[in-house]
Order: sequence, then structure tokens, then C-alpha cells
Amino acid sequence: MAVRIITDSGCDIVGADNPQLDVLPLSITFGSTVYADGVDLSHEHFYELLVEGDELPKTGQVNPYAFAQAIERAEHDGFEPLIITLSAKLSGTYQSACMAASEASLPVRVVDSGHVTVSERILVEYALGLAKKDLGVEEIATRVEAARERVVVIGLLDTLEYLRRGGRISAAAGAFGEMLSIKPVITIENGEVKMLGRARGSKNGRNLLNQQIEASRGIDFSMPVALGYAGLSDALLQKYIHDSRALWEAYPGDELPVHTVGATIGTHVGPGAIALAYFEPEQ
Repeated sequence: MAVRIITDSGCDIVGADNPQLDVLPLSITFGSTVYADGVDLSHEHFYELLVEGDELPKTGQVNPYAFAQAIERAEHDGFEPLIITLSAKLSGTYQSACMAASEASLPVRVVDSGHVTVSERILVEYALGLAKKDLGVEEIATRVEAARERVVVIGLLDTLEYLRRGGRISAAAGAFGEMLSIKPVITIENGEVKMLGRARGSKNGRNLLNQQIEASRGIDFSMPVALGYAGLSDALLQKYIHDSRALWEAYPGDELPVHTVGATIGTHVGPGAIALAYFEPEQ
């Protein structure tokens, strides 16, 4: 039986028209208005609301009922479902999926990606590639869980404002950092966001980003790669790509895959952040 990948909008895949993929929206609440991420709230509109608002929005996990419905849709359409969620340490969405799977009429595998945004995305894309080869659920899940250990994601923030507003750093640290034009470099490690370093100025930030890439085992260009930007313009990301073009010379496609970063992470990093995700080569 063919496999359908069920995932959440934390992977930032929007507008996909693929019968083997079902993306369930997280909820995004601005004030008293609740939106379905990527359904009635585009990434562009999200950043417009984020910049205009005085308070940060709240994100809500995908609930068990939504997963149960997705499982039923897959069965009805003749697919065997495989669920891949954003990191269980960042959201209760994984637990929701497990609850729905436990109540399903057939066995349903649930995989914690351990990631979010572009790094969750490349794991979903990898799983879709395996599904198109007509591999079964168990083999796809096993391969995704093994490949998960090879995923590297690195992000460069343009501002500390949203970390300050979200209470993740103090007001004094935020103000001091903004005054010195501090650009944090972050990653996801063991399912949680981790600070890799802080650079003074955008150029030094991009250099620190490249140092982190060079410190890894390199990029496996036979696997999915994704670059993302937060905000309404990809200008900062395009500058980074241009300045770091030697890193991407081996990419086999015509253009690097560039995507928008949605609300799940955008709420905390704000506009101007850039991120890249790739698989290290197998050892």
C-alpha cells in the first residue's frame, strides 16, 4: 500500500499539492483572532501582523482530533499513514499525534523529527522521496529516524527584539545587544534550540554561520537541502548565498531551494533571520 506522510505546518511546507502529503496547521493567535497556520494565515501576512503588533502571538499545537481525521482521510484514500512531527521538546504536537495513533483502527507510526522549520522540512522531503519509491511505512520510518541524526540546521538572527519580547533574554541584554548589533547564531540540538555563538554585525554573523558549516562533516547534496528566511524579503538570504557561493557550487540543481520561515519559529526570531538545513554525509 502506498504511504501518505502526515506532518504539521511547523515544517513550513505551504501550498503543496501532493496526494502523498497532508500538512496539518498549527494555530496562531493574535489577540482574540485565531488563524490556521498556512491556511488562512500566509507567511507574508503573519509577518505583517507581527511587525505591526505590540504583543507576540501565541502558537497552538495540532490537536489529536486533527490527526485522527488525517489518519481517516489517508485510509479512505487508500494510503497507509506515517506521521512526522516537529520536535516533541518544542511542541505538544508529537503527543497529539501519538494519542491519535493509539486510537486508530490500524497501526500508525509516529516519528518525532526532533526539528522544526527548514530542518523538519528536509526530513519530510526525504520521507516523501522514499514514499515515491513505494517503500513501506516501517522502512521509511526507520530510514527517517536514522537520517535525523545527520541533520544540521543553523540560523542567524538579525535582531534580539523578539527574543526579548518573548522573555527569552532580559530587556537589558536585548538593549545592549541591539546597541552593539549582536547577531546570534543558533541551531537545534537534541530537539531544542541552542545558541552557537554571537557575532557583532551582519558580516561577522555570516562568517560565523560558515564556520559552523565548515565545522560539520560537510553537505550531502544527494539529500534534500533547504534555506529559509523570516520576514517579507529574502534580500539578506540572497546576499548570504552570493557571499558564500563557494559552499554551494556542488549543489546539483539550477537554483538553491529557498523557502519562507513561518510562524512557529518566526514568532521568536522575528524578521530578517536566515536559516539553512542539510544532511551531513554518512560516516
